[in-house]
This record gives sequence, C-alpha cells and structure tokens, in this order.
Amino acid sequence: MTFISAPRQSRRPVVLVPACNKHLGHHAFHVAGKKYVDAVRLAGCLPLVVPGEAPEAADELLDLADGVLLTGSVSNVHPSHFGEAVHDSRLPLDPGRDAWTLALIPAALQRGVPLFAICRGLQEANVALGGSLHQAVQEQPGLQDHRSRDEDSVEVQYGMAHAVRVEAGGVLEAVVGQREFQVNSLHGQGVRQLAPGLRVEATAPDGLIEAFSSAEAPGFNLFVQWHPEWQAADNPVSLRLFRAFGEACRDYRDRPRDPMT
Repeated sequence: MTFISAPRQSRRPVVLVPACNKHLGHHAFHVAGKKYVDAVRLAGCLPLVVPGEAPEAADELLDLADGVLLTGSVSNVHPSHFGEAVHDSRLPLDPGRDAWTLALIPAALQRGVPLFAICRGLQEANVALGGSLHQAVQEQPGLQDHRSRDEDSVEVQYGMAHAVRVEAGGVLEAVVGQREFQVNSLHGQGVRQLAPGLRVEATAPDGLIEAFSSAEAPGFNLFVQWHPEWQAADNPVSLRLFRAFGEACRDYRDRPRDPMT
C-alpha cells in the first residue's frame, strides 16, 4: 500500500507548545494550559504539546515545527540560571521545563522558526539569551506590584491592569498598529537586565519591560509579559498578535526547501 502525504500548504502549521511539569497526587504529569492550546488554534495552527525533553532534542523537535509558543506558568525560572539564589522558597519552580526550553529558545531563533512567548516564556527567553530577572518586582524601588491576587475571581485577575507604551518602529507596533493599549498583569518576576541583542518593544508605566524582540533573528519573534491568550477572540490586540504569529508560521511552513527533504 502506498501512502501519499498531503502538500505542506494544505495542512495547518505545527506549533510546539512546551509542557510544564506538575505532580497530581503521587504522580508526575506534563501539562499545558487549555487557553494556550486554544490560542494556537485561533492562530490557524495545529498545537503539539511537547513534554520535557533532553536539551539535545531541540533540533529534532524543531525539524517538526513551523512555530513555537512558550506559555505562561505558575512556576518561575530557576534563578541559578542567572547567577542568583532562590529569593522566596515558597514560590514554585520547574527545573524540568528550564532544562530544555532554555536550549530550545536560541535554537529556534537561530533557525528562524516563528517564536511567540508569553509571561514565563518571556522571562525564560531573556534568561536563555543571557539576561537576568527581578525575582520580586514588587520589592524593587520605583516598580509597581504586577501580581494578581489569589482571592480575586479569574475575571478580575485577568482584567485590564495598566497600559503599555509601545516603542516606535518595532515588531509590536507593526502588528497591533497602536502606540498604547491596556493589558492584564499577573506576574511576580520581570526583566532586570535585557539580554544582549534584544530590542525593547513595550514598557509599563513604571518602566518595566513588557515586550521585546530579537532583531538579530531571521524569523518572526515576539515576547510579551502579559497574557494575550486570555479570551483572545474577544480582544482586538490579542487577535492581531495571534493572527500575525499564525501568518508567520504559514510562511515558514511554505518556505522553499531542499527538494531532497
């Protein structure tokens, strides 16, 4: 029996969604938030949730991918990756996710695979590329408390919290067509030192970096600190972000390739 594969243009672009690691009861699980998977579908792409892998598997996985979405998470990047000790041991960490996403990020950028990162994704990307984080933004002089409150309803937690100011001439301005808009805010960590080669795309009113991109990378990439995936279909800015990501993934899928591959 002969199987004929469908043309690349007839299939949805495949987007890798790295999973987080959690214990449920006595057992370990790989998990990814439904809202992120739904946002990939909103972008017109096919989500592929990927469990933790060895760092050296990054290239194998990218061979399958037309894009990568780095999700937010309740966990923080382990501060040992930017030369610090843990500031608050009560906060969750996910060394299993760190172990391979910190290798995946530079590999994806180098290849030009479209990369969109949200919240923890922004933070781990900055660390992966040589930057550092504030472990507790709310304790830094001049910076506001960007955390949500656990006692609030999810609608309040993900409600609009502050404006972001978009830098002129960047990726974000080109995508959303606005120099300022409102975002939600649910993070305790944030960018301290931006990694070399990254460009600030937006800041909060207190000056904290809310978005950046890598101008040196050959493909579409954007890293945001807020959560555009939340009710994305009802948010014009979120729709523009995910549509731009989806279009970049389709372009990557359809790029000319070696006829032997």
